[in-house]
Amino acid sequence: MTIEIKAPTLPESVPDGTIATWYKKPGESAARDELLVDIETDKVVLEVVAPADGVLQDIMKGEGDTIISNEVLAIFAEGEAPAKQAAEKSAEFEQAAEPQQDDDKSGEAVLMSPAARKLVEENGLDANKITSTGKDGRVTKEDVINFMNDADSKSSEAAPQAALAQAEAPAAMPAASSDGRAEKRVPMSRLRAKVAERLLQATQTTAMLTTFNEVNMSAVMDLRNKYKDAFEKQHDGTRLGFMSFFVRAAVEALKRFPAVNASMDGNDIVYHGYQDIGVAVSSDRGLVVPVLRDADSLSFADIEQAIRDFGLKARDGKLSIDEMTGGTFTISNGGVFGSLLSTPILNPPQTAILGLHKIQERPMAVNGEVKVLPMMYLALSYDHRMIDGKEAVQFLVTIKDLLEDPARIFLDV
Repeated sequence: MTIEIKAPTLPESVPDGTIATWYKKPGESAARDELLVDIETDKVVLEVVAPADGVLQDIMKGEGDTIISNEVLAIFAEGEAPAKQAAEKSAEFEQAAEPQQDDDKSGEAVLMSPAARKLVEENGLDANKITSTGKDGRVTKEDVINFMNDADSKSSEAAPQAALAQAEAPAAMPAASSDGRAEKRVPMSRLRAKVAERLLQATQTTAMLTTFNEVNMSAVMDLRNKYKDAFEKQHDGTRLGFMSFFVRAAVEALKRFPAVNASMDGNDIVYHGYQDIGVAVSSDRGLVVPVLRDADSLSFADIEQAIRDFGLKARDGKLSIDEMTGGTFTISNGGVFGSLLSTPILNPPQTAILGLHKIQERPMAVNGEVKVLPMMYLALSYDHRMIDGKEAVQFLVTIKDLLEDPARIFLDV
């Protein structure tokens, strides 16, 4: 029986996608749920898997082709693979299932897909320690990636992660330019192209203005140092970072200045009665902004865990469209890369974005005395068509006041 392999149903905000990579060629067999093709959209990369055991008969849309929702991508024949292919596939998986040795599972055979086996071999991993989710207990490529992302083995897996990133990077061979010097040319991904388009649009279609302030981070740092160990123990390994303080401070400030939490819809201004905070995350494919839904209801631990999950998903291209849709306000932290001062660009249709920067000790005048304090510059870019300068400055000062006296975040004062 033949089956049409169709593109997933795309949301209204994503009109089309591009075929990024076919993992099977016509005539090659595939197991049920084995990855067939990646589809790159403006927001995420979508995976299409085999609907059953069988053979990929024909490909209708090649790599680089544009597709729309539910468009036929390929024809798949369900059933047993041809004898030769079945024998090759069997030999491939038998080789992948060679016994791995450890203290608990000496001599136990581990079934792995070819892609998973390649990652295991390249990164020197112990397959017996990887939790399998594939058919018949087979370890999949995703299982290996998830294992490598495990927080408990983060430090020991730094080298494998680098190897994985290198293995999955687009192959672009250097070529000689007209003057003989090496250079390479690679096509811009849809995601990066869309980000570039949106950033350009934001600068051309909004009356963007940026106001600055600085915050003394001593109180937040003292509170974090005092409770970080107890916090991590209480919340199953979730670490207390700085972003949760900024998210909670932003939520309180947004309640007091609703125009900063608004968005544009044509000639209308939409004032939101909730705070969905977008957190800008850098990935190999470009900048993405996953959203913390109803941030007002999230605890510090919820915020920290969600941000960590977003970072891992962004790195692996696993963020869903729903996770990046919406948002009423955005926070961008360039400080993690060492940025001391910048002007963040708006994320339309939102009316404002908060930029965080590097914490740096600087001499400051305090009550007539010079003290060295850990200071951070804050930047608020906003659309002056909807937000007056007074509101923007007061909003940023509110953020500053809440962070310099964190108890106010909990007391709502």
